[in-house]
Amino acid sequence: MLDSITEGIRTDFVTKNAARDAAIARSRELIRSCAEAIRAVHRREWADAEAKLVTVRAQADTLRATVADYPDLAHSGYTLDALKEVVEAFATHAIVRGLELPTPADLSVDGAVYLNGLAEAATELRRFILDILRREETSSEDGASVASREAGRLLDWMDAIYDQLITFDFPDAITGDLRRRTDAVRAVLERTRGDLTTTIQQHRLQEALRRAEGRG
Repeated sequence: MLDSITEGIRTDFVTKNAARDAAIARSRELIRSCAEAIRAVHRREWADAEAKLVTVRAQADTLRATVADYPDLAHSGYTLDALKEVVEAFATHAIVRGLELPTPADLSVDGAVYLNGLAEAATELRRFILDILRREETSSEDGASVASREAGRLLDWMDAIYDQLITFDFPDAITGDLRRRTDAVRAVLERTRGDLTTTIQQHRLQEALRRAEGRG
């Protein structure tokens, strides 16, 4: 009797261990695909980014199916981290392209994963803003560049995300360490706001000098 009991347990463990190994491998693949999708967005390779997001969605579905029978694996760090990256990739793409923000239901994730992914997307926007400011795009008549206006739009998104994140005052066990990520968003937001303000002031000064030289 004991032999049959322990053999049944052993069989269950073997199956679960195989699922765990597969989940870890698929989590790594998913994180890599998310990074590739975000990289394509940075390069403004929109078709490639959209194709990679299709791959990301399929890989996320496969990962969820792998751990579906094991709630502890579904809530493990490697699974949740990978799904957080999915939210980051889709949210970043939507914000940069000016598309509708995907919902937790759209991405098949729970609230904590969604909020943490949104926090990561907010910090990722800093890179986009700095890239935009480095490109000296055509200036408008009021002296504020097209680049600065687009950077301002993304900064507004960072602000909006942060304003929502700070309203979730719950234990980390519920939010998945959201407080730490919210603090990171705040720090990145303030640095980015300072960089954008400085750039706009410099641009306006340069425009004023050009106009003065033209009158001279």
